[in-house]
Parts: sequence; structure tokens; C-alpha cells
Amino acid sequence: MAYREKKCRLCEQQVEEVDCKDTNLLYGFISFQGKIINRKRTGSCAKHQRAVTQAIKRARLLALLPYIGDR
Repeated sequence: MAYREKKCRLCEQQVEEVDCKDTNLLYGFISFQGKIINRKRTGSCAKHQRAVTQAIKRARLLALLPYIGDR
């Protein structure tokens, strides 16, 4: 079975830091239920997945993203 390896889209865009106020980017990493999507599904590298997770958590504290679904 042919398996296509996913590439980290943040590495391809050469993103150095993930900003917690960039909600358009962060919405791509959360499910419709508001949960953070894992690395295996997003194809992110470990470095960027950690940064995205921290940014999502900070955005939730600032009330920019919801804790639960209903985008």
C-alpha cells in the first residue's frame, strides 16, 4: 500500500514562531469539537506541534479560541 508522507506546513512556510493571536492559522489545528489535533493527523513536526499547542492554549486563555466546539 502506498503511503504518502505528510510534510509540516509550518516548515514549508518557514514559520519561526507561532503567534497565539493568529487564529486563522490555529483553527487549522483544532477539530470542530475544539480539541487539538495530533501530529499524526496534521503532519506537523514535533517542534511546530509543541509551538502550536502552546499557542492554542494561550489563545484559549485570552478568549480568542473556544475551549469546546461550536466554531
